[in-house]
Amino acid sequence: MKRLVPKKPVWLAASAAVGLVGLGIALWLRSRNTWNPGRAAGVVFGAAAALLVLTSLLYPLRRPLLGFPFGTAQRWTQFHIYGGCLSFLFVLIHEGFRLPSGTVGWLLIILSAWATLSGLLGVWLQKWIPALMAGNLRVEAIFERIPELIAKLRAEANALVEGSSEVLDRFYRDDIEPALAGVQVSWDYLVDVSGGRERRLAPFGRMAAFLTPEEKPRLEDLKVLFAEKLELDAQYSLQRALRLWILVHVPPSMLLFGLMLYHITVNLYYR
Repeated sequence: MKRLVPKKPVWLAASAAVGLVGLGIALWLRSRNTWNPGRAAGVVFGAAAALLVLTSLLYPLRRPLLGFPFGTAQRWTQFHIYGGCLSFLFVLIHEGFRLPSGTVGWLLIILSAWATLSGLLGVWLQKWIPALMAGNLRVEAIFERIPELIAKLRAEANALVEGSSEVLDRFYRDDIEPALAGVQVSWDYLVDVSGGRERRLAPFGRMAAFLTPEEKPRLEDLKVLFAEKLELDAQYSLQRALRLWILVHVPPSMLLFGLMLYHITVNLYYR
C-alpha cells in the first residue's frame, strides 16, 4: 500500500482541485443552458484536453528541453501523470458526459480512457517492479545482456558435469540443461518474484542422497548456477513487462492526439 502513496501529494491535491472546479463550472453552465460540445465552454474544455495531451506527449523531450517549462524532471513526471488524468476528465466534460455520436467521438473517448488507464498502470509497474527486484533478487543484469549471461551459465554447467557419474550426468541432462537453454519468460514473476525457486531447487536436495561425497560439491556448484539462472529469468521477465508497457501506452496516446487534431480541424472548417 505504501507504493500507492503519491510522491508529491501537493500535485494530487492541486489536480483534484482543478478537476473539481472544472466539473463544478461545467455542471453550473449545463444547468443554465443546453450543453453543446461545439460552443463556448464545450470548446474551452476540449481545447484544454488537447493542450494537456500535447504537453504530456512532450514528456520524452524533457531532457533536451532542460526541464522547460516545469523546471525539473520530477515535475515533468508529476504533470505527465496528473495532466493525463485531467485531460480525460476534460474530454468527458467536453462531451457533456453523454455517449458520443459518430465514430470519431467514440474513438476519442476510448483512446482517452485507454491512455489514462494504461498510464496509471505504468505508474504502478514503475513503483512495484523496481522494489520487487531490489528486495527479492540478488542478481542484477542489464536486460539486453541477460541471454548472453544465461549462455555463459550453461557453458559453465556443461563444463562442471563433464566427467561426472552417470547418475549426475543424467540428472543434469534431463532436469537442468533444458532450463538453461535460454530465457524462460513468465508473467508469474509479477506476483511471485521467486518463481517457485524453492520448489525448483528441491530436486538438488533429493539427488544428493545418490551421489558420493566427492561429487556432492559439484552438485552444490550446479545448484548455485541454476539458482542464478532462475533470478536472471525473473529479471528478464520483469524488465520486459516495463518495456512492453511502453508499447501499450505510447502509440495509443499519439493516435489520440492525432485524432484530436483531426477532430478540431474538421470542426473549425465546417463552422
